[in-house]
Amino acid sequence: MVNWPPYWNPKNETLPKEQLRALQLAKLQRCVARAWQTSPFHRRMYEAAGVRPESIQTLDDIRRLPFMTREDWMDNQADKPLFGDLVTRPRNEAIRYHLTSGTSGRQPLRVLDSRKDWSWIGEQWCYGFWGFGVRPTDTVFFAFSYGSFIGFWGAHYCAEKIGCLVLPSGNMTTEGRVKQLVEMEATVVCATPTYALRMAQVAEHMGIDVKRDGKVRRVIVSGEPAGSIPATKRLIEEMWGAKCGDTAGMTEIGTIMIFECDKQPGGTHIIEDHFIEEVLDPETGEPCDYGQRGERVVTSFGRGFIPLIRYRTKDLVMKVPHTHCSCGRTGDLYEGGILGRVDDMKLIRGTNVYPRAVEAILREHPEIEEFQIVLTRVDNIRDEITVQIELRPGFPDADWAGLQSRVGTDLADNHEGLRFNVERAAEGQLPRFELKAKRLQDLRNQ
Repeated sequence: MVNWPPYWNPKNETLPKEQLRALQLAKLQRCVARAWQTSPFHRRMYEAAGVRPESIQTLDDIRRLPFMTREDWMDNQADKPLFGDLVTRPRNEAIRYHLTSGTSGRQPLRVLDSRKDWSWIGEQWCYGFWGFGVRPTDTVFFAFSYGSFIGFWGAHYCAEKIGCLVLPSGNMTTEGRVKQLVEMEATVVCATPTYALRMAQVAEHMGIDVKRDGKVRRVIVSGEPAGSIPATKRLIEEMWGAKCGDTAGMTEIGTIMIFECDKQPGGTHIIEDHFIEEVLDPETGEPCDYGQRGERVVTSFGRGFIPLIRYRTKDLVMKVPHTHCSCGRTGDLYEGGILGRVDDMKLIRGTNVYPRAVEAILREHPEIEEFQIVLTRVDNIRDEITVQIELRPGFPDADWAGLQSRVGTDLADNHEGLRFNVERAAEGQLPRFELKAKRLQDLRNQ
C-alpha cells in the first residue's frame, strides 16, 4: 500500500502565518505592477484612485486599491467588444475561452486563458482533490456537460494531472451516467450537490443501489452553497455511502479558491498562497473580524490574461482561523463554505429569508425529493412565500397532512414565525438541474 503524503503542496500549505503573509505581499505587488503595466482598464482605475504599484508596501495597503465589480467588467466588454481592455495579452496567445452564465439578459462575461493560466487552474483543483483524499488509483466520474461554462473543466485536468482514470459524461442522460459510473467502478463522482442527489434518486428508480452496487468513496461537489449545508451533505453521504466534500470557484477566477479537506471540519480551506480573500461589510466596505458574516472580496495571483484584484463577489461568508481544522494547513477557513449571496436575501413581510436556510430545513425531511420556492404578491400589497414539495415515490398519501404541518412549523420556527405556504407538487412536476439549481422564483413584480 502506497503511503501518500497528506498535502499536494506540503511546503506552501503548511507555511507559518508570517511567511504566508510575506508570500502574499510579494505576489500582490507583482500582480498590481503587472496590471498597471499591461491592463488599460486597471491603469485607469488606479490613476483615478491616486494609487500606484509602489503604494503597496504592506498587505494592509490592499485597501488603497479600488474595488473591481462584475458590472464594471461587463460594461468594459460592452464598450470594447469582445473582451474589453482589461486583458493583458493578445488574443492569439489564448488557448481557452469560457463564459459565465448570463445576468439579467446581458451578455455573459467572456474570459480567455493562456497555457500557463490553464496549468495554474488545474493546480488549484489539485489542492482540493488531493486534500479530500483523491489519489492516482482513483477513477473519477464527471457528471457535467462540457460546454462554454467553466464548471468542472479545471477539475478534469486536475484528475489527469494526479494520474486518475477520468470518465467524462458529456451530454449523457442521467440514467446513462448512473449505468456508466457503476459499470466503470468510479470511486469519485463530481457534480453539483443537487445533481449528486438527482443521480442517486434516479438510480433508485432504476433499481440500482449506488451504495451497494457502486464503488464510490468520494463525492466532490461545487457550484451551490448546498455543498456545505449539513443536512444536504448528510443526505448525499447516506445515499452514496461515500464522503461528500465541498469546493467553490468562479468563472472570473477560472478555478476554485476554497476546498474541504478529508477531515471535514465544517468549513472550506482558503488556498491562501494563491489568493487573498477579504471579508468586508457589504454596506461600508470595512473589514469583518473572524466569526462575522460579510462579503468576500477576492484577489487572484495566478491568471495572467485577466488580473482579478479586489473583485467583489457578492458571496456571503464567515472566516475563521486555520486552527478550526486539525489537518495542519495554515490557510484560514470559511465556516460553512459559501453561505449564500449577499443579494439572495428576500424580505417577506418584514422577515429576511435566505434560500440556503430554507434548503437546510427541507433537507432534514428525507421524504422530500425536490422543492421550489415561489414568491408572489397578493392584491399588490401582501407578499406570500410558497414552498412546493415533490415527495419521494411511494410516500403514503395519508401521511401528507402530517408532513405538511411539520415542514410548515419548522420553516416558521426558523423565520421569526413567518408563515410559509407548503404545497404538494405532482411527481416529476418540479424542474431538475444538472448544474446550478434555480429553485427560487420571485414573481412579485409580474
